Amino acid sequence: MGEQGGKLVRFTLIGVPSSAGTHGVGLEKAPLQLRRAGLVDRLLDAGLDVVDDGDLPLALYRPRSPDRTQQNLDQVVAVAGRVADRVARTVATGRIPLVLGGDCTITLGVVAGLLGHHPGLGVLYFDGDVDLSTPATSQSGILDAMGVAHLLGDGAPGLARLGPRYPLLPAERLLLFGFDPIEVGPDTLDEVHQRGLPAWPVTTINGRPAEAAAAALAALERVADPLLVHFDVDAIDSTDYPLANFPHFNLGQPFDSAMTCLAAFCGSDKFGGLVVTEVNPDHDADGSLLAQLVNGIVAALQQTVRA
Repeated sequence: MGEQGGKLVRFTLIGVPSSAGTHGVGLEKAPLQLRRAGLVDRLLDAGLDVVDDGDLPLALYRPRSPDRTQQNLDQVVAVAGRVADRVARTVATGRIPLVLGGDCTITLGVVAGLLGHHPGLGVLYFDGDVDLSTPATSQSGILDAMGVAHLLGDGAPGLARLGPRYPLLPAERLLLFGFDPIEVGPDTLDEVHQRGLPAWPVTTINGRPAEAAAAALAALERVADPLLVHFDVDAIDSTDYPLANFPHFNLGQPFDSAMTCLAAFCGSDKFGGLVVTEVNPDHDADGSLLAQLVNGIVAALQQTVRA
């Protein structure tokens, strides 16, 4: 079985079939389709102690939101609250959550659920974007582009005040990894620096994923324990791997590079959970992309196994 820091690592898989926080349906199918692609069996075959705790209730994107600045806020808050409760229950039993989304807003619930047991929590936000929009600054009002802002205390109070403290995280314990500066733009890059957010854009990773991941991990390990890894598949170049809900063509990392980074993060002695988001099975006509992702997740989580 997996051991980490001399302790048995026990995982609980939680599915969050929700597209409530995004701009259309599809993401809600990911937990079921990742299971059908063999994720649970593959993890067990790899020697990991994994219990599948099933799925939370289905939550679908709804068009014509009554508030266009924070679309479907009531649904998103409800989903995040359910996630927080399930994660808190998981952590109370001594198990590590493996959360399959779903859109990026579910990470707010995971953080809220972890904080009651782990006040020193840090988040390694491995994502193609930095998600610093708020209802006041967003043109679209789509909440899954606002996750980091809400973790830092901005935005809708129902999300920003979800957990046992406010803000959920201080800036130094929220590390942004893998975003593309071209996609983010200069104004948002300035905001990243002004907020004091540790940041490893893709330009610091290209051609040296193992070294960049190790440096980022060491920086966050110095100030946080445990570490939650938020992994949005849109950190991968959609030209190479078009599974993400929101495409990033000719931006981000190649698939193999991203998996190298993910494995490094999961191999940390302080690893405390993984959230996989923005997987849209409707983009995978023959199932090959999901199978590839399952291979990558299994290989990454095998890094928790210690001899």
